[in-house]
Amino acid sequence: MNSIDTFARLGVRVPEVLLPAAGADLQRWAVVACDQYSSERGYWERAKAFVGDAPSTLGMVFPECYLEDADRKERVAAIHSAMRESLAKGIMASRGPGFVLVERFTPYEKESRKGLLMAVDLEKYQFGKDSKSLIRPTEGTIVERLPPRMDIRRGAPLELPHIMLLVDDPERSVIEPLYARRERFPKLYDFDLMLGAGRVRGWQVKDEASLAGIAAALEKLSDPEAFRSKYGKDEILLFAVGDGNHSLATAKAIWEETKAGLPPGDPLLADHPARFALVELVNIYDEGLPFHPIHRVLFGGSLEMFHEVLNGGNYEKRGQHVAQAMEIYPLVDSPEEGVHKIGLLSEGRKACLSILNPTHNLAAGTIQEILDELLKRNPKVSIDYIHGTESLGALATKPGNLGFYLPPIDKSSFFATVIRDGVMPRKTFSMGEAPEKRFYIEARKIVP
Repeated sequence: MNSIDTFARLGVRVPEVLLPAAGADLQRWAVVACDQYSSERGYWERAKAFVGDAPSTLGMVFPECYLEDADRKERVAAIHSAMRESLAKGIMASRGPGFVLVERFTPYEKESRKGLLMAVDLEKYQFGKDSKSLIRPTEGTIVERLPPRMDIRRGAPLELPHIMLLVDDPERSVIEPLYARRERFPKLYDFDLMLGAGRVRGWQVKDEASLAGIAAALEKLSDPEAFRSKYGKDEILLFAVGDGNHSLATAKAIWEETKAGLPPGDPLLADHPARFALVELVNIYDEGLPFHPIHRVLFGGSLEMFHEVLNGGNYEKRGQHVAQAMEIYPLVDSPEEGVHKIGLLSEGRKACLSILNPTHNLAAGTIQEILDELLKRNPKVSIDYIHGTESLGALATKPGNLGFYLPPIDKSSFFATVIRDGVMPRKTFSMGEAPEKRFYIEARKIVP
């Protein structure tokens, strides 16, 4: 079996990547994932000022901090127009079929993060609580969040990915051998990212020997007997969604729409570009890949509301304790058997909540259950999910807000947890702080 056939069986396709034409200012071209700084419009205004009139992906994505604004339809139309213009004017050009080996330097990690940009087959992916697909979500998908994202992808000629998939590769057999030979591949880009977010480099991987090596390594990782021996399960999980869960679910939903509109037997069912989604694959054991919890902030909430829910539920029976503390982060980060610790932050107060004998596997599940009940009782209160302790502290200590600091996630048991328990509670983990997220650089056509 050749590498292309192996890739097809494993839900992988060699993509045809579009990149800015020669001479583009890549620092202004690349912007961070649109789901970052979702409560900090100031960041996106600074990005807009930095970009100015230069060609940029900023005009082709929809920062989520603006999703609830009244001009959403106009923004979507402008995004589609910018994509069409970039193609018509040759602002972006195809580099031909090939994977992209990516190296990312961030302000926070000593080691660089290595990834492999590829396309995945959405027929091999199902989102939902009980998904057993080869490509699988790791967190709960909020289907109510999909329609506005579908409006953006529906009718768009291009996709620009911030989706990152994880592979459980302790022997470092897929990406790392490519990185060791990186100087042999054509370099596509090497530049500093805007607003102090680090640096990124990329090489095109398209030679037959490298493709065969990637295919063989992935095939070994998906061997049914080895998988069963390691995890005790038959339903193979090869790729787990690390970042961009709702973006991949959106791509799947649009593909299902597109597929429904094609007649049976149409050749496009097998090769329609919307059947595939561009993603970056990262080894979960990569030394440059951090795992951080995603924190919560309530807007318009209060400690009184929180305690009302806490004391009115069954948490009192399980045991819960709130301790005042000046330095809550080290306290929360110190695990104890049978205890979930969560930090509470508000204007002028820091405390540690300990819940004994939790019914959820992760602290994120414990606190989300409480917050869901609080939001149900208090419809005027809203919630946001925050990446990074600095952003959490800045928002939680404003008058009328209430923040919740979550403990770190153990990435060594990540795949085993998903395989054994299914999807994690929504917004459980983040792979790094906001500036470490994937920046939009490459694009791919999603229309025939």
